[in-house]
Amino acid sequence: MRIIYIISFLFLSLYANYDNLSLNKAIKLLKENSNSIKIAKFSEKIAKFKTQIAKSYDYGNLDYTLNALRSNDAGNVFGFKLQSREATFRDFGFKDFLGGVGQALQLSGGNFATFSTIMSDPNMANQLLDTSPDDLNYPKARNHFQNKITYQIPLFTGYKLTQYKKIMKDMEKLSTLDTKKVVNEEVYQTKKTFYDITLVENYIKHLKVLKSNIDKLENIIKAFKAEGYAKDTDIFEVKAKKASVLSYLNQAKLNRKLAYQYLEFLIGVHVNSINHVDELAPLPNSKPSELVKRAIDLKKAELGFKLTKENIKLKKSAFYPMIGAFGEYSTADDKPFNDFFKHDSYTIGAQLKWNLFDGGKKGAQYQQAIVEKLQMGQKLILAKRGLALKIKQIITEVKSKDYDIEAKNEEFNFTKKVYEQFEGKYKEGLEKISDVLIKHSEELKALLELLKVKTIRNQKVFELESLLEDN
Repeated sequence: MRIIYIISFLFLSLYANYDNLSLNKAIKLLKENSNSIKIAKFSEKIAKFKTQIAKSYDYGNLDYTLNALRSNDAGNVFGFKLQSREATFRDFGFKDFLGGVGQALQLSGGNFATFSTIMSDPNMANQLLDTSPDDLNYPKARNHFQNKITYQIPLFTGYKLTQYKKIMKDMEKLSTLDTKKVVNEEVYQTKKTFYDITLVENYIKHLKVLKSNIDKLENIIKAFKAEGYAKDTDIFEVKAKKASVLSYLNQAKLNRKLAYQYLEFLIGVHVNSINHVDELAPLPNSKPSELVKRAIDLKKAELGFKLTKENIKLKKSAFYPMIGAFGEYSTADDKPFNDFFKHDSYTIGAQLKWNLFDGGKKGAQYQQAIVEKLQMGQKLILAKRGLALKIKQIITEVKSKDYDIEAKNEEFNFTKKVYEQFEGKYKEGLEKISDVLIKHSEELKALLELLKVKTIRNQKVFELESLLEDN
């Protein structure tokens, strides 16, 4: 049932149609559906698991081992019996030894003094000692089942594990910042597309007005021609201008279609229409110095500097000894789990390992870490200065575009009024149709330039927002 719900949800998500989609809703859908964001979040989760792995080393390792063996190797069989505490004197070859002693007793006739003399004879002693014990050298094959629990734990690592945990925790934070950077980039694209759609749809409205003006002008010319006040060339000129306006209008509609397609690609759903936003995106209301502090790249540089300091301590740990402890509990027999506690044994111990000479490797690595920290310190300073410059430049460019927009608005309004005046004069026979169409072209040009400036201005605002962690 749960799988059916999930499939149904995915189906509805893929085929959902949104009318009058708001920007906030679009950003929410983006965060839910974006593959790039999902990939970044997986990387973030992987970094968290690495932190957990680093912490796990403090608790050591507890292992259970079950060995199931069979062998007729003399060393193995003898060892198996010792491990299961079942070795006998027979296993040492005493059967053959006692056979030699028995022969000495027979030769002595039961007389202890004679027996002592025989046993004291060097030749007899060498003969007995040189006897190859058959039970020891040619044992029967034996099964061996060993259960073993081993626990190993580091007691002192020269603070290596402590630093390793800190480094992994900072790497986790770094991964979080990388995720935020990806989210910001996706949000940047979504906002830009939203504002582009708003601008292009408003542009289409203006173009429709311009086309309507051309239609009216065409009707006027046709009426004039019927009365003998206009020529065929006047009609041809108007139709040519009308075709030009229609070309701009069709191109704008195609751009709108492309923008909607890109928006759908970003947020993963089909969009019929959006709620228009203001044509001009608001600029973050903070001082450049405050914006620098909020920048993701600065926080990444600060984390990088912190990592180099922690790396120095990590390299320093190589100068200290390593101390560890272990404990082992085991039991063995020729049958699985037989006489478990009767055959059990334990071993405990500790180890100190201290590298006394490595050809200067530790010292070089330590000095290298110090230089890397100094280098990263300079990179941090450069990052602050670079971000401060970039943010100031963006703010300056946005303000410059605001002035341009104000000027272009005035220019557009002016060209619109000029066109209306020339159209009125044409009706009165005071202007040529070519002059009227030139003024119409100037109005169209001013509208297009206004659109371009607004688009560039919004792009700069979103570029600034994408730099900030708390965007």
